[in-house]
Amino acid sequence: MKIDPNKVPKHTLYTGVQIPAVGLGTFGSDKYGPDAIAQAVDGAVRAGYRLIDCASVYQNEDRIGETLSRLMQEGVVSREELFVTSKVWNDCHREVEASCQKSLKDLQLSYLDLYFVHWPFPNYHAPGCDGDSRMADSKPFSVEEFMDTWRQCEKLVDAGLVKQIGMSNMTVAKLKAVLPLCRIRPAALEMELHPAFQQPELFDYAVEQGIQPIGYCPIGSPSRPERDRTEEDVAATEMPVVREIAERHGIHPALVCLKWAAQRGQIPIPFSVKEPQYVSNLACVTEDPLTDEEMEAIRLADCNCRLIKGQVFLWPGAESWHDLWDEDGTIVG
Repeated sequence: MKIDPNKVPKHTLYTGVQIPAVGLGTFGSDKYGPDAIAQAVDGAVRAGYRLIDCASVYQNEDRIGETLSRLMQEGVVSREELFVTSKVWNDCHREVEASCQKSLKDLQLSYLDLYFVHWPFPNYHAPGCDGDSRMADSKPFSVEEFMDTWRQCEKLVDAGLVKQIGMSNMTVAKLKAVLPLCRIRPAALEMELHPAFQQPELFDYAVEQGIQPIGYCPIGSPSRPERDRTEEDVAATEMPVVREIAERHGIHPALVCLKWAAQRGQIPIPFSVKEPQYVSNLACVTEDPLTDEEMEAIRLADCNCRLIKGQVFLWPGAESWHDLWDEDGTIVG
């Protein structure tokens, strides 16, 4: 099945550039290797996806690049039709251009449409590490260090290596501290967003600032690493209101989550390597919208349940993962 990309809603960034309202995530967690991800990208683009969300730390950009190159050579899609994102990982905050150039080489592209600072501090963990892993010289968020990284990102725009730049895993307090210092403001903000964790304050603040929210874990990330799982977690697809709406529409609860996301105004980037799933994930935003009453019912069901807690990034002296997220409105550390 192929979905006409022109039927997929789009958002306009403050730069005037349009971005599809749904994308394909490429974080395979601990379960899917680069070949499976690359195969999913191939099938997704052929099915109508035009937004592909990548990151250097996912360790699969070289295989995705081979796939994108082949798709363009075959005439399935042109570079101008694609919207490709990537991210600088925490260990490259002082070497942003080198990181970007590596992603460009791996993805076999001459430019990226959007380049994110993946996390707002240089605290590093190795891919696949356990939840108790810590880097000895981790440190709390620093406006000065973050802005050094951001100015390097701004130079990527100046050089034509990226069209837009964005932030990820920020808080309102951190945004208020850095936005006045930006020469080029972020076009988008990646953040965890799903019916069980709606982040209304951060979402609304981003929108007020002209920053497009992009939601990761839009269906609750059932494939997330074991280190990010706790007994208190709420699965978005198991929420009673989501299941009731799914039954009413005759669809899987995951599709309710995606419809809610797209209609709310964020861009969900669900991940799947299974063709029926990634096709349905894209098609669902082109048909049978949720009613205003259903949207409101989901809004009221927010559980404030963060799934990606980020505890591997904690610094010596931090009390818990809550310290990463400035929950009282002030920057911790």
